[in-house]
Amino acid sequence: MKLTTKGRYAIIAMADLVLHSRTVPVSLKEITKRQSISLSYLEQLFSKLKDSDLVQSIRGPGGGYQLGRDSSEISLLDIITAVDEKIDQTQCGGAMNCNKDHPCLTHYIWTELNEKINQYMRDITLSDIATREDVKSIMIFRESENVNNYQRQKK
Repeated sequence: MKLTTKGRYAIIAMADLVLHSRTVPVSLKEITKRQSISLSYLEQLFSKLKDSDLVQSIRGPGGGYQLGRDSSEISLLDIITAVDEKIDQTQCGGAMNCNKDHPCLTHYIWTELNEKINQYMRDITLSDIATREDVKSIMIFRESENVNNYQRQKK
């Protein structure tokens, strides 16, 4: 099974949160605008992220969400796990019954791949994402595009 939109969107939303929540909480409406993810879908994801203590909600005017822990302590695997996503390349979900109730010939290859993917996702933190130059460049480009689009609409 590959990573679904649930896991991808959760990572994107958390990356947006870490990039935009330096001093104030971030509203889901802001993330929706910037990332083109539906508000209702974000609400579902953030409910799970909150249950896992990866985010905390701040109520009232100027409220929104902020990280529940330091960005260097939240891995991509934490996020994926929080939204009930599993990265599993085996056909049997690890039950070893891929071929007539027995493991297939390549079962252990896929199991090893799962371990490598999980380790890779465990090794990348939100802090790592926030300091990547390519991520910063994309964010600056997209924000300048939004400003240009807004100015065109105003005319």
